[in-house]
Amino acid sequence: METKLFTASDDDIALAGEIIKNGGLVAFPTETVYGLGASAFNPDAARKIYAAKGRPSDNPLIVHICDKAQLSEIAESITPDAQSVIDAFMPGPITIILKKNLLIPDAVTAGLKTVAVRYPSNETACRLIRAAGVPIAAPSANLSGKPSPTDVSHVIEDMTGRIDAIIDGGRCDVGVESTIVDFTDEPPVILRPGGVTYDDLKKVVPTIKIDKNILRSIGADEVPKSPGMKYKHYAPNAEVTVIEGEKENVQRKIKELLSDNEGKIAGVLAMYGADYDNAVILSAGESNKEYAKNLFSALREFDRLGVEKVYAEFCEKDGYGLAVKNRLYKAAAQRVIHV
Repeated sequence: METKLFTASDDDIALAGEIIKNGGLVAFPTETVYGLGASAFNPDAARKIYAAKGRPSDNPLIVHICDKAQLSEIAESITPDAQSVIDAFMPGPITIILKKNLLIPDAVTAGLKTVAVRYPSNETACRLIRAAGVPIAAPSANLSGKPSPTDVSHVIEDMTGRIDAIIDGGRCDVGVESTIVDFTDEPPVILRPGGVTYDDLKKVVPTIKIDKNILRSIGADEVPKSPGMKYKHYAPNAEVTVIEGEKENVQRKIKELLSDNEGKIAGVLAMYGADYDNAVILSAGESNKEYAKNLFSALREFDRLGVEKVYAEFCEKDGYGLAVKNRLYKAAAQRVIHV
């Protein structure tokens, strides 16, 4: 398959919208990560997404809209708490789970009677949805299990030859996927942390809780309510180990690990600064908000440089910390050392 590379021009967005209308797949930028989009009303197109990514078919997709009025096309009803979150945070990096109506096919929701909905703030994403004339179902535009794409180069690397088109929107602003909140039961539950933090949500919905699976994967016999809960995610080819704690202890432990690295090419994802010998060092930034924006790009860069072991400095010191921690722990397959 030939994959076209589009700009964000009006002409190219119109062509991309036609591809969606005709059952094709288009990768597009959002403020969080790049999405791989198809018509949310077309089950055959949704199944193409799973095939292109190598994504398990029981992992539901997120439906993207460009107008709050479109919620009535997707959801059976909206709870008062959900409406409060919609009013406060949409458009933005938030996804809400509601009971779905009959217009949304099971291929989009992985057979669930609920649907995940998001209204991105990225203007290119919204222009594409308007050009398509339908809500767009989209997971992240990467091969399943790999670090999510935060730059068009990542999408080109993973999706060329697998989909119809890619829209070049440069680099994403947030860098981790949207926060997901389930409003189909009481109290509402955060299933995935992201750019809208627990503290942000608590101010609007005081009863909100955090799901116990945020820092682990659910069991093989459990049905995931949202993307990212069950399967291997965000992992580079390199083996990742998270070293969590305060600066002095973290750096002492990583130096110890680097001294006994069995001759393998090692890398350090540093949030405390570059104080290491014999390692490829990439900066995560000085805050967890910067860490979130840089994380997936850094993991892909380590692979490009042939790094075999990555040691990630980490400290959950601000509101974005839970989102970074969730991705890091999954990328590391729970290899975490607390110091």
